[in-house]
Amino acid sequence: MAHVTFIHGIANKPPQDQLLDVWLRSLADDSGVDLGAEGVTSSMVYWADVMYEKPLSEADTESAANEAVAVEREPAPAELGVAGMDAGEAAWTATLAAKLAVPMAAGTAAAAAASIAPSPVKETLERIPLPGFVKERLMKVLLRDVHHYLFNCKFSPGRGATFQVQDEIRGRMIKALQEGAARPGPHVVVSHSMGTVIAYDCLKRVKEAPVVHGLMTIGSPLGLDEIQDKLQPEWTRRTGFPVERVQGGWVNVYDRLDPVAGFDPNLANDYRKDGNDEVDDLNEQNYGSWRHDICKYLRGAHLREKLRGLLEL
Repeated sequence: MAHVTFIHGIANKPPQDQLLDVWLRSLADDSGVDLGAEGVTSSMVYWADVMYEKPLSEADTESAANEAVAVEREPAPAELGVAGMDAGEAAWTATLAAKLAVPMAAGTAAAAAASIAPSPVKETLERIPLPGFVKERLMKVLLRDVHHYLFNCKFSPGRGATFQVQDEIRGRMIKALQEGAARPGPHVVVSHSMGTVIAYDCLKRVKEAPVVHGLMTIGSPLGLDEIQDKLQPEWTRRTGFPVERVQGGWVNVYDRLDPVAGFDPNLANDYRKDGNDEVDDLNEQNYGSWRHDICKYLRGAHLREKLRGLLEL
């Protein structure tokens, strides 16, 4: 029996079971891929509670799973500052903040960022008909989540809990991968947004991760140079494909108006296998004001066709 391990992306989410149900229903809508009916089991790697005090309301769960809706319902994340950062971390943070058009707290890193080329996401964001404060919050959330994960920051979302972000999320991901690997297979990982960074990091860089049969990344920021820099030494452009633990194909799905993926949506040239392009980059155009929405992606005909192929359905 095939199994899918899902992992979500940025912003707060509804409770885990409801979020998984939203993903499964979106995938099955309008004669899509009904995993349950096909005999495919699934699980969700849930990490929103590492970054947020409590989940979004169960009411209107599907809209609450949309990042643009979620950031309107949450306080704006604090601006990242350079206090306590070493020079390398401060420069990294400032560079990525500039690319994402995110303001930083005053400091030397913010000043250094003034010489960086104009943000490549700014034009894309300007074309998206969302309120300006929502766009800024979304990019702030992306910056914070990527930074805290890649630098394994200590973070407290409230309720008396404190996490080493990367350690905690890696642990959850590895446990889910191991549980999926215990099933007959094929076992496919389907990841979205920041979840694609977590999935890749674990499959490429964590020795306890088991082999999977396929990987799907959706709306991924893995094309960003700053993320690739923090995935070294295991990542190189020539050998970036996680061949050690991805037995089959890697399908990368994007929308050109998705600002999270839009910096560099095609990953084949950055994650090669022995110098050869192996990632299957797929342009799945969405609709509406927010093109990063996982529910819209999962309703895409091309994505569904590729997922069926990975699952050998």
